[in-house]
Amino acid sequence: MQISIVNGPNLNLLGVREKSIYGAQSFETYFEELKKAFPSVDLQYFQSNHEGELIDYLHKIGFSQKGVVLNAGAFTHTSVALADAIAAIETPVLEVHISNIYAREAFRHHSYLTKNCVGIISGLGLTGYKLGVQYLLDNK
Repeated sequence: MQISIVNGPNLNLLGVREKSIYGAQSFETYFEELKKAFPSVDLQYFQSNHEGELIDYLHKIGFSQKGVVLNAGAFTHTSVALADAIAAIETPVLEVHISNIYAREAFRHHSYLTKNCVGIISGLGLTGYKLGVQYLLDNK
């Protein structure tokens, strides 16, 4: 069974950028921990700073995987195209944010994606990804 973790723009800089918000651990290091936590799951990881590449990846996996844990970064608040891609696929998508988007700038309080996702986890740090994977295993 496959579940994809998909990260959007600037999340390739985790562990380096704004450590007070996003922490000091790289996502690659965390992903290795995540794979150990779910040894029976074929976890895939994809990150891109480009909206079209994220859409193409969702189209590619969106009819064959158990689920997607998606942190679209800033595209969450701007991308109708990414929301449409989520709506177009059959694979359930769970939206995740490392920081609490509702405790940040007002423009971050709106997500174009949420209405097409099975749920949202916001503000629990990297643990949100683990909770998202567990939810997809338990519910979809």
